[in-house]
Amino acid sequence: MNPVLIDVGFFQIYWYSFLILVAFVIGGYLAIKEAKKFHISEDYMTNMFFFIIIFAIVGARLYYVLFNLDYYLKDPISILKVWEGGLAIHGGIIACIIVVITFTKKHNLNTLRIMDIMVVSLILGQAIGRWGNFINQEAFGPATTLKFLTDLHLPQFIIDGMHIGGKYYQPTFLYESIGCLIGLIVLLILRRRKSTKVGMVTSVYFIWYGILRFFIEALRQDSLMLGSLKIAQIVSIVLILIGIIMFIKIKKNSNDYYKDRMVF
Repeated sequence: MNPVLIDVGFFQIYWYSFLILVAFVIGGYLAIKEAKKFHISEDYMTNMFFFIIIFAIVGARLYYVLFNLDYYLKDPISILKVWEGGLAIHGGIIACIIVVITFTKKHNLNTLRIMDIMVVSLILGQAIGRWGNFINQEAFGPATTLKFLTDLHLPQFIIDGMHIGGKYYQPTFLYESIGCLIGLIVLLILRRRKSTKVGMVTSVYFIWYGILRFFIEALRQDSLMLGSLKIAQIVSIVLILIGIIMFIKIKKNSNDYYKDRMVF
């Protein structure tokens, strides 16, 4: 499978980079559209999104490099080759949260309300970004058979893409992408409910993605490790616990999602 989308000799655009860009563009559009309902200026959201893009990529890359340090110390220049793959979503999530907290505190806005807006874009971006892993033939599951993939009624191009090094592998990228799309629907429905509180969408995102990623990571063959433990599963458990605690506290104390629309 060719990871290069456009090749004009001296310049190449990779599918991985292109899909990340698409995810950010669509995610940014949805976030700005939702923010307008609360009279949050487009300039504010655009400015914040600019920094989110930068720090999310840097955070995701540094996180990945940190847990593959021995490899990258042998070839430090490869740290910059983001287009070849190697972005850890948990590092990107942490970076995004830091940017949102920084911006909202600086402008005296409700951090959880902005997070509620952003996580919808985030989970959609994750669903799109996983297809970059497919094209790079990474983030796959255990070895399987052609019959197993055929019985899943997958398109032929996915089956062909899961034929790596003479073996067929489970398309965990697809499992996670579909799981994120289902999560997107759940968050959108939750956001429309009158009983939803500020911060509840964020807490459900943490719980949903934590559970999803925990089980997906159990199948993946290229996990980042800390000793004998899979880092993503540890972080997923932390996300689930944070989400549950947030949900309980928010249900008792937070304002309704559409109450007290801010002006900025």
